[in-house]
Amino acid sequence: MEAKRHLYDYVIYDSTTERDFASALEAHSQEVEVYVKLPRGFYINTPVGKYNPDWAIAFYEGNEKHIYFVAETKGDMSSMELREIEKAKAHCARKHFHAISGESVKYDVVDTYEKLWELVKG
Repeated sequence: MEAKRHLYDYVIYDSTTERDFASALEAHSQEVEVYVKLPRGFYINTPVGKYNPDWAIAFYEGNEKHIYFVAETKGDMSSMELREIEKAKAHCARKHFHAISGESVKYDVVDTYEKLWELVKG
């Protein structure tokens, strides 16, 4: 997908959920400064295996960009029935980003840009 706010000119996505999420990031140019689909080589070691979050996003706040968010996109969160291993990896990611950045970098699992924005503004 061609992109303007992505770190590169094109976004390579793995699912329609990721494509729709990237499209929403592109559409919110007054809020999103820059985003990147994290490469497969970026991962966090966890007790249950390597974990590769989907996105890193920098938002504007006023005239500055200083809200940073790492997100995992999941297609069906209505039932919140993530597999136990996915839950464990997400838990480890929350602890990891808090340990390395305090409150500077936020992490969560989202299914839409709207959910992400609620968490950012939260």
